[in-house]
Amino acid sequence: MARNEEKAQSMLYRFREAQAAELGLGTRADRRPKMASACKSLRECERWRGEILRELSRKVSKIQDAGLTDYEVRDVNDEINKLMREKRHWENQIIALGGANYRRNVAMLDDDGKEVPGTKGYKYFGRAKDLPGVRELFQSKKKEEEEESEALSFYKKFTNQGPAYFGDLDEADGKLLGYERQAEETEWRDEYTNVREILDLPLDEPIPEIPRGSLASSSPLPLNGLSPPQHLSNTKRKAQEEDVEMDTANSEAEKRLRKAESDNTTKADVSSHGGADSIRAHATTAAAYLGFLSPEDLMPPTLPTREEMEGVLLALRKQALVEEYFGE
Repeated sequence: MARNEEKAQSMLYRFREAQAAELGLGTRADRRPKMASACKSLRECERWRGEILRELSRKVSKIQDAGLTDYEVRDVNDEINKLMREKRHWENQIIALGGANYRRNVAMLDDDGKEVPGTKGYKYFGRAKDLPGVRELFQSKKKEEEEESEALSFYKKFTNQGPAYFGDLDEADGKLLGYERQAEETEWRDEYTNVREILDLPLDEPIPEIPRGSLASSSPLPLNGLSPPQHLSNTKRKAQEEDVEMDTANSEAEKRLRKAESDNTTKADVSSHGGADSIRAHATTAAAYLGFLSPEDLMPPTLPTREEMEGVLLALRKQALVEEYFGE
């Protein structure tokens, strides 16, 4: 039998080596490592990456063949995705060894400029996009994008609207305010008449006007709701004047407080009697309309004084101490 050295020199062996090199298989000694991290040479990593690119080119050309069955197309597409993952590992190793960065995260776009579905994760190439099940996947994603665009276009017309869209200018011409005031007066008359009928009061008396708040008599605000601007110099001047006035006002306030403290005792008695008389007068007037209530029922409850509250709390505390030390 021939030795291994003699076998390596044979014409058939050299033909097989050339054929394997052409197909990218290589010899046993010159085979691509399975782990990219095991290669510590930047030049070797570049070489293996180039070899993977050549294999990818051949596989992508092969998957376009119309003579392949669906099963063969699926197998070739799986091999392409496997080579893509391996190429990414070699690119990471090249970056780790200080080489060029070949990883460019560029999105794949179609003719309309939209991102092609299936470009992230598992990808489909060539005839693999027309396989049963894959075609429906692309169509469903395209349909979802169309529905999202339709919904966006529908709600887009409601965005960037002016103040008239939200009703902020409804009161500008005054027509709405006049209509609301008229409706308010009509409702006031109806409710007033209804209350007098419930209380069995005569309906001949004139109906009083609606009690308006203090805001109605106050000076109106500007249309835009903002106060007129003031110059910065006027503000600084007023601030300085207010500082001077505050110093003088503090001394006057101290004198007034001392004087008020001496008068508090006498004024408290007078105000308490005057307040009680006014409250009783209001209660008597209300009781005249409500026959089932007396003025005493409408008077506010009498609150205990501070001394009475302190006495009650002290008594409760004493009782608690007696029960704690002497029992019930």
